[in-house]
Amino acid sequence: TVEDWEHGKRKMPDYVLRLLAYKVKLDAIDEQVNEVSDKKINIISDADGKKVVLINDIRFKSRRTVNWTDIEKYLKEYIGDYYEIAETAEKVYIGQDFPDEFVHSNDKISLQGANEKAKANMITAVGELIQIATNKMQYPDYDRKHKAKAKYGWYRYDTRFGIPVYNENGELLKYNIFSARMLVRCDADGKCYLYDFVRIKKETRSPLER
Repeated sequence: TVEDWEHGKRKMPDYVLRLLAYKVKLDAIDEQVNEVSDKKINIISDADGKKVVLINDIRFKSRRTVNWTDIEKYLKEYIGDYYEIAETAEKVYIGQDFPDEFVHSNDKISLQGANEKAKANMITAVGELIQIATNKMQYPDYDRKHKAKAKYGWYRYDTRFGIPVYNENGELLKYNIFSARMLVRCDADGKCYLYDFVRIKKETRSPLER
């Protein structure tokens, strides 16, 4: 069959060509995963060309209880820093309110199981998650916070990250991919501040596998 394709006697079905192209992309992803699996944080592109942050610095595994007090203390170390969104070249600053909102928001309180652990483990990759954020959209002014916290409006972005899954021998099997919505407020000082990461959700598509 392949010889007939090569000699022009038969035409390769379009779906086969698409499958082959997709397989090449998956092989490229596998090479990226192999290269970054020993690094704490890295950014790769998936088969659709979309960015995803791979987080290997896992603080809270499946059997470990999340200590949100420690997480809030850890996030306070980011205050005063800023990171640039690659897609829009916007600078996003980390303000005083981010650690408290991240830990105590209604959205966080509603999280359970894998989604809760995912939010806990994303704390080491805040900068990278800001960097790959896409799809900027204006966000509704819930609870009328514009005047108090966002004189120039609220905005939301999409971002994604991967959490590793290991077998019983500690070998990396795959990455489960999670999507998140990044909320940013534009304050009276003209700067944009990270407010929270919400709607953490495991994607249903096939995870990245080694």
